[in-house]
Amino acid sequence: MDKQKAAADILAKAIALAPFEGWNQLTLNKAAANAGYKRTDAIRVFSGGAVDAAERLMQFYDDAMVTALQGYHFETMKIRERITIAVRIKLEIMQPDREAIRKILAFMALPLNCHKALKHLYQTVDTIWYAAGDNSTDFNFYTKRLLLAGVYSSTLLHWLDDKSAGHENTWAFLDRRIADVMKIEKAKHWVKNRQWRQLFTRKSA
Repeated sequence: MDKQKAAADILAKAIALAPFEGWNQLTLNKAAANAGYKRTDAIRVFSGGAVDAAERLMQFYDDAMVTALQGYHFETMKIRERITIAVRIKLEIMQPDREAIRKILAFMALPLNCHKALKHLYQTVDTIWYAAGDNSTDFNFYTKRLLLAGVYSSTLLHWLDDKSAGHENTWAFLDRRIADVMKIEKAKHWVKNRQWRQLFTRKSA
């Protein structure tokens, strides 16, 4: 059995089942059968069970986002535009599976799984920053990812319940959150420069 192909086949069927049956091992077993495999093949393909399957699916969305972003000329854009486009594309890629995503997020929010959810959130925002051209290695590396984690996760939750045409409410919400982050970045830059000026003034005196 080609495990990579089997994983893709089973996930495709599981996504269709999840809105009605939730995200769990029983859903994966049924998805395996629907895809033409043995029910027990689900655990062979996803040795970590439903958590493993959820992580594989989320990684697929991240990879698809990176591929889609290659069609944009980021070098001509401001950083806020790059981040906005990346988050928006990620959500648009997931749009056909929105109800399945809702069930997966509920499953990953369980106490036993939340550490995996946080790990994936970090991987997603890290992927977005790298795609946007971030090469920082200092403390900004962590603050940028922490701020984007808040933007991405809150926008994701807003998107799940957005019934506006074309998800216009979500895109407006995303723009506001990005604007808030840019204000924080400007404030940090001002404080940092002010501290350096004061330090230089004290030394000169």
